[in-house]
Amino acid sequence: MLLKPFNTVPVIFMFALAFFILLLTGFLEFPPAFTSIVPLTDDLNLSAVEFVSEPFTDLITSFNKWDSQVGCDRFREKIGGGLGNRSSSSSLQLVGADSSGDCRALKLVHVAVLVKGWTWIPDNLDNLYSCSCGLSCLWTKSSVLADKPDALFFETSTPPRQRRRGDPLRVYMDLEAGRKRSGFEDLFVSYHAEDDVQSTYAGALFHNGRNYHVSSSKNNDTLVYWSSSRCLPVRNRLAEKLLTLLPHHSFGKCLNNVGGLDVALSMYPECANDGSVTPKWWDHLHCAMSHYKFVLAIENTMTESYVTEKLFYALDSGSVPIYFGAPNVWDFVPPHSIIDGSKFSSLEELASYVKRLANDPVAYAEYHAWRRCRTLGNYRMTRAASLDTLPCRVCDAVSRKGGRNA
Repeated sequence: MLLKPFNTVPVIFMFALAFFILLLTGFLEFPPAFTSIVPLTDDLNLSAVEFVSEPFTDLITSFNKWDSQVGCDRFREKIGGGLGNRSSSSSLQLVGADSSGDCRALKLVHVAVLVKGWTWIPDNLDNLYSCSCGLSCLWTKSSVLADKPDALFFETSTPPRQRRRGDPLRVYMDLEAGRKRSGFEDLFVSYHAEDDVQSTYAGALFHNGRNYHVSSSKNNDTLVYWSSSRCLPVRNRLAEKLLTLLPHHSFGKCLNNVGGLDVALSMYPECANDGSVTPKWWDHLHCAMSHYKFVLAIENTMTESYVTEKLFYALDSGSVPIYFGAPNVWDFVPPHSIIDGSKFSSLEELASYVKRLANDPVAYAEYHAWRRCRTLGNYRMTRAASLDTLPCRVCDAVSRKGGRNA
């Protein structure tokens, strides 16, 4: 028996009508475009992100929107599962519970380190520390408290050329990009994991006593904070090219556009730290930064692992860093916390991304999700290997060498 011709038009119409009814009733749902998570790693094409234009100034409101549209569970899933706290990197030395150091290798149970000459290390680091493995560590600038030290610590002065058995070990530190050794040290401290002891720039002790008021209100017209008073030609040219594309305030000596130095306090009086003391520019640095959605951070030298306070100040202030510097910067920072300028094909593309991000409260809030969702990643180890923990880690290295008996 011959089959009758099959008319497909009514069938397609019926399926389309049924689909439309299901969609209207809410039985079928498609996630809106603005709930998609912005790419989280530096190897994705950030310029391909779709944004929603919804200008905002209140950071807490943007957080609430992100919570309702994305949330921490999706964020953790996107960055690779878990809490993001089990990351590892050859760019960072393992510290404390993360390290595999054998306590039996310690040759001294107490180590005294005498700091010689001027260093960047603040005086309030002087203390008697209880370190891991039962080691105690005296870190001091006083030759009275440490008249027979196990090690001498140098930074801006040169260690003794010769050391005899029974003399203190010589520890030398250089945190500048060149990592220049003195040539006379027994232990070398730098920002790099390849050296004897690593000290990252992420420590809180670099900026004690500053005003940490963090504003929840962000400027919507002026997007970028920039401050530099060391006008290096290469950095200045890069900053000038990018900042001409973005509304910004420049507070330092370089490319200043706010009418002079120390203007931040008149713009943001809540950032005053102590009315009885003449303010210094660094007293209100974090507070002033916090009023901007973005902080431009350009390293003096762009070399491996040289990630300085310029980046960490921006993170501490609750702003999003636009970063130019170390090629392995992602080994040191929380997941999806910075905008890596080197990943864009041009400064124009970067500026376009920043402008679109600034007007999307959900996409912008996602750059703060690492903090709110407790997904620190490698940043946990970056802080653990900072100046804050340097005394115990130097004392540990001195103990393993045997101190004066080495």
